[in-house]
Amino acid sequence: MTIRSFPGAIVAAVMMTTLAACSDNDSESASQSASAEPEGQTWRYAHEEYEGDVQDVFAYKFKEYIEENSPHTLKIHRYGEIGESDDAMELAQAGVLQFVNQSPGFTGSLIPEAQIFFIPYLLPVDSQQIVSFFKESKAINDEFPALYAEQGLELLAMYPEGEVVVTADEKVTTPEGFKGKNIRVMTNPLLSETYSAFGATPTPLPWGEVYGALQTNIIQGQENPIFWIESARLYEVSPNLIFTGHSQFVTAMMANQDFYNGLSEENKQLVKDATAHARQHIFEYVPGLGEKKLGTIMADSEEVTVTRLDEEQRQAFRDRAPQVEAKFIEMTGERGEKLLEQFKADLQAVTSDAGDDEAAE
Repeated sequence: MTIRSFPGAIVAAVMMTTLAACSDNDSESASQSASAEPEGQTWRYAHEEYEGDVQDVFAYKFKEYIEENSPHTLKIHRYGEIGESDDAMELAQAGVLQFVNQSPGFTGSLIPEAQIFFIPYLLPVDSQQIVSFFKESKAINDEFPALYAEQGLELLAMYPEGEVVVTADEKVTTPEGFKGKNIRVMTNPLLSETYSAFGATPTPLPWGEVYGALQTNIIQGQENPIFWIESARLYEVSPNLIFTGHSQFVTAMMANQDFYNGLSEENKQLVKDATAHARQHIFEYVPGLGEKKLGTIMADSEEVTVTRLDEEQRQAFRDRAPQVEAKFIEMTGERGEKLLEQFKADLQAVTSDAGDDEAAE
């Protein structure tokens, strides 16, 4: 696999360090087999967010469990340390990174079915319903691992990071309001289809160019969960926050499959337990995070406006979702259609349970 030139010396350094570690492990293999306790390994883990963001919190909870329950250590690379998201994925597939955390927005080119998360108004934005869905969904927990395995990846966890919020250069309450606006999207065909359906002009851009493009009016908006809008200070250059209720930001944590399959049963269980530990923490951490970060934004800037679409306004956008769903099926074929059917069945079970609970009260 060809490694991109973008990360330059950083990628080279990571690869050299990894190769050196492999060499050391080979030379010490005989002595390790004779010893009672094997030497700890250093594993590398990259994610696509900044210090203190949701993926970073997950990564450090994973690291905490690994290091407290084994002789192994975990080196975490945050966004930008080894390039863009595509670079991290290439390094993970090449085995230079053992673990990677990446949104299906970027893995959609590898795994078309992962774009299912970009069908608008498919996932609930209610925090308790979305947590229940990820815990109980057959599509998430039983069917997605096989799709990732086809790309040499061991899917360890999927989890939500919060409701997606659109920011723009002015308040928007209708699809007509998006007409003529360039809205930044990840390099994901289905997300582009969503914003085309919403009336906007989808504009794929690498994350590193987004702030400047908003500042210079090359683009007039973008979408992200509130914590990321706050962390990256996007509200400074795109101050109108629009809660459309159309999506949840979802991410996936995975391992290089050759690495994972080569682990002892004890270490595989360690990784599974560490993942469960981190995932449960995130299920408790994310609910309420958006409102907390929104408060931080509002306290920092008097220019920020918040627009929450009512049900009638959302319906105008929801009416355009079927064309995105049809595009998903066109892109993924029968397999994607069956996955979507399972998704809807899983979601129906969650929302029905929530309705039963409310009725009981």
